[in-house]
Amino acid sequence: MASGNEGSSSTSHRHTNRLAKERSPYLLQHAHNPVDWYPWGQDAFDKAKKEDKPIFLSVGYSTCHWCHVMERESFEDEEIGRLLSENFVCIKVDREERPDVDTVYMTFVQATSGGGGWPMNVWLTPDLHPFIGGTYFPPRDHGRRPGLKTVLTRIMDQWQNNRPTLESSGKRVLESLRKGTAINAHLTENPPLAPDVANRCLQQLVHSYEEEYGGFREAPKFPTPVNLMFLMSYWSVNRSTSEGAEALQMTLHTLRMMALGGIHDHVAQGFHRYSTDSSWHVPHFEKMLYDQAQLAVAYITAYQVSGEKFFADVARGILLYVSRDLSDKSGGFYSAEDADSVPASGGPEKREGAFCVWTASEVRELLPDIVERATGGATQADIFMHHYGIKEQGNVDLEQDPHGELQGQNVLIVRYSVELTAARFGISVDKANELLASARAKMAEVRKSRPRPHLDTKMLASWNGLMLSGYSRVGAVLGDKTLLERAVQAANFLKQHLWDAERQTILRSCYRGDQMEVIQTSPPIFGFLDDYAFVVCGLLDLYEATLQTEWLQWAEELQLRQDLLFWDVQGGGYFCSDPTDPTVLLQLKQDQDGAEPSANSVSASNLLRLSHYTGRQEWLQKSQKLLAAFSDRLTKVPIALPYMVRGLMAHHYTLKQIVICGQRDAPDTSSLIATVNSLFLPHKVLMLADGETGGFLYERLPVLSSLSAQQGGAATAYVCQDFTCALPVTDPQELRRLLLDGHTETQTVTE
Repeated sequence: MASGNEGSSSTSHRHTNRLAKERSPYLLQHAHNPVDWYPWGQDAFDKAKKEDKPIFLSVGYSTCHWCHVMERESFEDEEIGRLLSENFVCIKVDREERPDVDTVYMTFVQATSGGGGWPMNVWLTPDLHPFIGGTYFPPRDHGRRPGLKTVLTRIMDQWQNNRPTLESSGKRVLESLRKGTAINAHLTENPPLAPDVANRCLQQLVHSYEEEYGGFREAPKFPTPVNLMFLMSYWSVNRSTSEGAEALQMTLHTLRMMALGGIHDHVAQGFHRYSTDSSWHVPHFEKMLYDQAQLAVAYITAYQVSGEKFFADVARGILLYVSRDLSDKSGGFYSAEDADSVPASGGPEKREGAFCVWTASEVRELLPDIVERATGGATQADIFMHHYGIKEQGNVDLEQDPHGELQGQNVLIVRYSVELTAARFGISVDKANELLASARAKMAEVRKSRPRPHLDTKMLASWNGLMLSGYSRVGAVLGDKTLLERAVQAANFLKQHLWDAERQTILRSCYRGDQMEVIQTSPPIFGFLDDYAFVVCGLLDLYEATLQTEWLQWAEELQLRQDLLFWDVQGGGYFCSDPTDPTVLLQLKQDQDGAEPSANSVSASNLLRLSHYTGRQEWLQKSQKLLAAFSDRLTKVPIALPYMVRGLMAHHYTLKQIVICGQRDAPDTSSLIATVNSLFLPHKVLMLADGETGGFLYERLPVLSSLSAQQGGAATAYVCQDFTCALPVTDPQELRRLLLDGHTETQTVTE
């Protein structure tokens, strides 16, 4: 399990503000600023109204590099702290705790400045209307860029002398955003045609594809698992076409190049946030839970479609990293590891990547042994350095290191296949693999002695839901009981710590306490749409991996609650946050699948899957109405919503119901289930009919009672569409053929 380096400190601080009572690691990072910070809440709003002061809202997250920079330069500055505290009501927000607040004001900043990012700094009226906003500000004027001190002075002057103009311009922008961001389905509107939308999405991705190293732009280059999963879904229904072949080639090439690149941590596994160059070499070193979750699913899916063990090994490695470094003993998952840490050589200043990079001399010192019968008396270091592109002077170009933090350092990147490395040194491939693996293990030991990066031990329902899918999907495909046990542990954690059964509400977050216990804020933050959608998806994946109906039952319960809290009865689709909250000024429906998928995209698929598991036709209709609400976006720029396009395709191609009739855990039942799990079947639901007719599935789907194992009790598989089923099969190979071909005689099942 992970251990952090942020234990309680005995250091006495000159300043302590009310953020010291918060639980968010990001807010705690600002607890000793000379700024009179408030958390987002009524106390701050009341003070602004009572004193008639503008609000200074600053939003970031704990592993954000430029947030650290601005805190160090500006929020630790006594003069700036005094200016802020005396003239503004200052509010700090962790965007991962309060995505609703972040989204509203980021929408304003993007609309008024043409860009966005974190830290985000916005000035509001006491009634929370924004009037000026931006991202990072240096402390003092820098060239043409005004410093924070100058900006504060100007705003104070404008607030005193030109307040009506400030307020009216902010209101105008907000009103315009309210109209511009509305997403509604017309009463008669149907979702757009899936094949047309999918083809356009493919063409838009082809247009932005970078052929040499894969990925979807030159630099910086992000992993974009939402794109890769769409491409594999596209291939699954277009296998015999050149477009399908191209979609698959783009995916596998991208995943392979990422896994060989420096964005992949070759020593400790897991993936960094993004690459600063086009060859996936020099990353921004933070590691986010949501990336690990989605990439684990993408890599195991690539294994299903290609059969290449390489992809399965990467997926397994990601989960090894998460289990070791991002796992709480309660079963929950932490949010992130920072990019910056103190170098092993010492010094007070943290540096980007210090925990992960190597000098050539470090590697030579660690791996000095001469390899028997290797060409030219090569050492283990020679072989490792050749394979991973390590240079005496360091392998990071100046353009990738603007602050000189990586000078003389090496970021590991696979430069040759193991076969070529073995040939270069005259050793066998097995010997080369053994030497490289033992070198990585020695380097992992050295890493343990280095100062670790900051660990954000906040546990979010949404990201834990994504990770639940990761463990469930990988565990099911590999038939790995340990991974599935970890998935069940995560689901139990969610139920115990992030579900308020009394209020029937998901909680957004919980935290690791000083004694390693799980703690909650008081009052807790209630869950947002993505918390419900991602957890429901994780539970559906966990059901298909374990076939334990308790997870299906909880998914149904959560979906009903999600509908009640967030569904837009007039326009279709779900609001991102509680539409009755008066402090959230815009009711938004996120229309972009980015670093995380849009919760509406995930919900479109959840509703469809749940309609097949529960027989609730209203969920099928809700899913269609949701897709219709996003019709314009899907038609014009489907590349913005590749996950939602997959949901649209699932409607078009209709889900197959795969029903396995047999005794739970019997070898013949397990064999049929393993056959299903070995294949990538994006348009299916899998269920076990074990004869327990009083159980959840039999109650929801009475038709299951008419399906049974063949004579003699052998486990039997039925492949159905709308419960019109192919003739039953008992042989795993026959089931495999049936699932891949989909053409066979059918029989109609009657209730």
